[in-house]
Amino acid sequence: MQPLNLFRRAARSGPVAAACAALGAFAALTCITAHADGWPTRAVRIIVPAAPGGSSDPLARIVAEELGQKLHQSFIVENRPGANGNVGAAMVAKAEPDGNTLLLSWTGTLVSAVTMYNSKPFNPQKDFEPIVLIGSIPNVVTVSGLLPVKNVAELTAYAKEHPNTLNFGSTGSGSSWHLSGELYKKTFGVDMVHVPYTSPSAVLTDLVSNRLQVSFPGATAVAPLVKDGKLRALAVMADKRSEVLPDTPTTKELGYPKLESATWIALLAPKGTSPEVVNKVNSVVNAALADPAFRQRLVVMGYTPLGGTGAQFASYMDSEIVKWSEIVKFSGAKID
Repeated sequence: MQPLNLFRRAARSGPVAAACAALGAFAALTCITAHADGWPTRAVRIIVPAAPGGSSDPLARIVAEELGQKLHQSFIVENRPGANGNVGAAMVAKAEPDGNTLLLSWTGTLVSAVTMYNSKPFNPQKDFEPIVLIGSIPNVVTVSGLLPVKNVAELTAYAKEHPNTLNFGSTGSGSSWHLSGELYKKTFGVDMVHVPYTSPSAVLTDLVSNRLQVSFPGATAVAPLVKDGKLRALAVMADKRSEVLPDTPTTKELGYPKLESATWIALLAPKGTSPEVVNKVNSVVNAALADPAFRQRLVVMGYTPLGGTGAQFASYMDSEIVKWSEIVKFSGAKID
């Protein structure tokens, strides 16, 4: 029973009972605060809802390392892949809100939970405490090296001249690779065929071989193939150039400021986790993001460092859900 409810019930039994209940409630609240102040008292799991080897894994591990050093406890990265991140995220949503289980997740899992699914085992706006945005990787308008286009304008002209003949690949319905493609289609009024895959490597392999002609991958995933001349990056979907693709113009530079898309990655906790725990994690991550050496590690990995308060993260996620809901409605995509 909650301390406040205990006090209300006792108050109806008389002043003595009410006083005792008040003392009990105070003791309970003091105990909760003390527990939060002493956190973490044992190893903390950071659930990554994807298989090892993805772009989120290295980020999760350096964040876990930083939290462990600053909070003097082990932070263990645990991969729980499945169903576009649903398996791992749902597990955290149902975990005890004691601060010992955190979630490191991203746009494709959190935003699509609201925009793509008729039913889902969690709601990112209701089932989690938003802790902090860590960083983002911009998507890139990318084409096969065999496609006869050299820039976004030429790609758009080609797509309009050959409606529904260009195949664009993604890492699954609702992923940032998919929704970036739908945003491109909506922005320019072109028709292309969406081909969903289950892994980034499969998409890029077929893009190199021209089984696919277009894709909208994250900058880190595509950069090595662009540098090797196997793929052509036409534009970074952001307002600033990517460190891993410094020669590729941004969509803003090209005059398409609304054509922006990125996969952002953040930390969350189960709903009901104490503010003291949330604030501790937020403070450590923000301090790390302010450190030039730590920031450089993220930049080298292709991330744009973010940060901020939990409230700012919640507001940003709300705005992202609104934005991508419109794109999902345009695309007609749904997952039951």
